[in-house]
Amino acid sequence: MCGIAGIFNLNGENASLKLIKEMASRIAHRGPDAEGFFVEKNLALGHRRLSILDTSEKGAQPMFSKDKTWVVIFNGCIYNYLKLKDELVKKGHKFISTTDTEVITEGLSAYGPDYFQRFDGMFAIAAWNTKTETLYLSRDRYGIKPLYYFIKNKTLLFSSEIKAFMGHPAFKVELNPVALNEYFTFQNMFTYQTLFDGVIMLPPANTVEIKQGDVKTLTHSSWWDYDFSEPDNTMSFDDAKNETERLFKIAVERQMISDVPVGSYLSGGMDSGSITAIASKHTKRLTTFTAGFDMSSVTGVEANYDERRDAELMANYFKTEHYEQVINAGDLSWSLPRVVYHLEDLRVGMSYPNYYISRLASKFVKVCLQGTGGDELYGGYPWRYYRVFQSLDQQSFFNNYYGFWQRLVKDESKKELFTNAIYDKIDINEPRQVFERVFTFNPKLKYATPEEHINNSLYFEIKTFLPGLLLVGDKLSMANGLEERFPFLDNDLVNFAQKIPVKHKLGNLELMKKIDENETGNKKKVYTEFDDGKNVLRKAMMDFIPESIINRKKQGFSAPDESWYRGENAAYIKELLLNKKTVSSEFIDPKFVEKIVNEHTNQRINHRLLIWSFMNFEWWCRLFLNNEQIEN
Repeated sequence: MCGIAGIFNLNGENASLKLIKEMASRIAHRGPDAEGFFVEKNLALGHRRLSILDTSEKGAQPMFSKDKTWVVIFNGCIYNYLKLKDELVKKGHKFISTTDTEVITEGLSAYGPDYFQRFDGMFAIAAWNTKTETLYLSRDRYGIKPLYYFIKNKTLLFSSEIKAFMGHPAFKVELNPVALNEYFTFQNMFTYQTLFDGVIMLPPANTVEIKQGDVKTLTHSSWWDYDFSEPDNTMSFDDAKNETERLFKIAVERQMISDVPVGSYLSGGMDSGSITAIASKHTKRLTTFTAGFDMSSVTGVEANYDERRDAELMANYFKTEHYEQVINAGDLSWSLPRVVYHLEDLRVGMSYPNYYISRLASKFVKVCLQGTGGDELYGGYPWRYYRVFQSLDQQSFFNNYYGFWQRLVKDESKKELFTNAIYDKIDINEPRQVFERVFTFNPKLKYATPEEHINNSLYFEIKTFLPGLLLVGDKLSMANGLEERFPFLDNDLVNFAQKIPVKHKLGNLELMKKIDENETGNKKKVYTEFDDGKNVLRKAMMDFIPESIINRKKQGFSAPDESWYRGENAAYIKELLLNKKTVSSEFIDPKFVEKIVNEHTNQRINHRLLIWSFMNFEWWCRLFLNNEQIEN
């Protein structure tokens, strides 16, 4: 819900209403329903509203506390706001709206900025204390709602999206080569830098305090972190199953709170099916949405990528009002520049189907429930964990896992990847250091047993891979004026899931311990054939969704791009990447790109992830460095 932006002139210079309006206008897609501004002395706050709770003017932002001490702009939803509101009423606070924003303002008035830590929800908040003239920026536990900042010449800018900064003269788009190296290693960012030089993302579960003065960098103050390091090994399987079921039902119901229609994505998988099963019990008729793919020119394993049949089965089972989007190969070229423009901060894999499905859902609802988070909490990627669960120690674990998570280009090939101008600006060892810091950030992690290695893997993926998925989900849904919600990322459910022993999540763990990976063929079996993750979650959902869905082999939401890149989209890829007008060739060596494209086209190696990233970066250069406009 909504988009926020702000200007804080740290040298005391008066802030400009014109500039904050320009910044907010660039993220108008996040809040098409209304806008609001607050300008006082050297501070300016801007808000674009997507009305979800209390759609009246009483819910407008910026919003003041009753004592006028706090001014707040807020993007997100606080699911436990009614409970918090009751507590504040008992303390004597008065409320005039039914929105969660007013709970934030009154809670800050009562308890100060530590109040952010009490929220169960998703949020990016800017709060101004009018008495101390201090600005606070805060972000939710999991990083569902984005918040970026930029500091230059005693001017601090912040916003839900980077493109807002382009409305201020202090900001100029320049490429960050260090981030480029990180992206082409992991197809993600494990740090909080971006491709935009000087632009930093506020980490999840962080609050920063900014006062007037000479501030060059902000000190991040973390108030929460995941902890898989202390599972309750006395917990029985039935206890884990029953409590998961109980908390999950509460989470779905809690996240359906809204004054506008709520729908649900519905793939053919267990996570979205489970959400749909519970959500359909709390509304007269749930609206569901599925994206499928034209499979007429698809072969091999990708022939099973279309999930419409299973989704239709569940839609009929739960009696939902169901809509489908069929994506074909030609949809890539139209959507790609729009996806990159809205994504800005390039992350993870092929995401244009996300753009299309949220575009479809936005025609019918303003809020859509999403299944992201279940895999990371309940062990949904066993083929990854089994690569490292027999590691001998910390260093062995790092060596095994870093090799896997270099998703795009290995460090030894970076000289071939980058032009000399870029290669000379990067440290070839930095991605490995970044990777290890994810683990060493948490001193509780241990590296002695298979269970500890797997829990470390869960910690790593929920700290790195999940934020990438959440960022894609936020940017591409909000591009269409749609709010996504994530029932698996409910505080009570997350807290409990971290305590469940690994043996309840992975059904074949004891068998895996006995397999000798050195025997011929066993390693491949370990990595590819076992799909035993989320065992306890599957059992917990058995009473709600069809058994055929429960036992279905896991499949991600991905288009059959391996086939399409070799067929119908081959000419588009070559025109985009192997052209004298290709902008990214200033940074990426064209010979390396040509080699990768030819290897894929000739069916030697499946390079779909890397080709996707090359195309994304090319459009990033065109849109943000060259200011190329998207044609209607």
